Amino acid sequence: MYKEGDTIVNLDIETIDGKKIEIGKNQWIVLYFYPKDDTPGCTIQAKTFSELYDEFKNLNVEVIGISRDNSNNHQKFIQKHNLKINLVSDKDNKIASLFGVEGKLFFSRDTILIDPNGKVAKIWRKVSPSKNPHEIIEFIKKYNSERKI
Repeated sequence: MYKEGDTIVNLDIETIDGKKIEIGKNQWIVLYFYPKDDTPGCTIQAKTFSELYDEFKNLNVEVIGISRDNSNNHQKFIQKHNLKINLVSDKDNKIASLFGVEGKLFFSRDTILIDPNGKVAKIWRKVSPSKNPHEIIEFIKKYNSERKI
């Protein structure tokens, strides 16, 4: 199980539209795990990430939502709410288990932030759906400003 400070190795992530996400390729990666498509908290979280999409892009951040829902459900969720983020189906729990995300039927609401070098920069557990996207932006801004000193 990966912890903060660990370097990610051999992790292949493919979004529902076939886009392959490469870890450690000079961009930040947000892996946010959520329980279920189109439920109140999950919708708030996905919409908040989408509303902040341009700010994430300006910070060189790729946002990926991960649940156990299948690709068809993810596609409906994206279309219904005009989401701008990538979604991944982790039905077999392969990705979630790498990061200690809990949940037998549904994932706990956890967020993993991976830095541009492929290291786990921060792990948030049981996050607030509306606040967590803002927390991530603030963390990255602070991280970037400290590195420029």
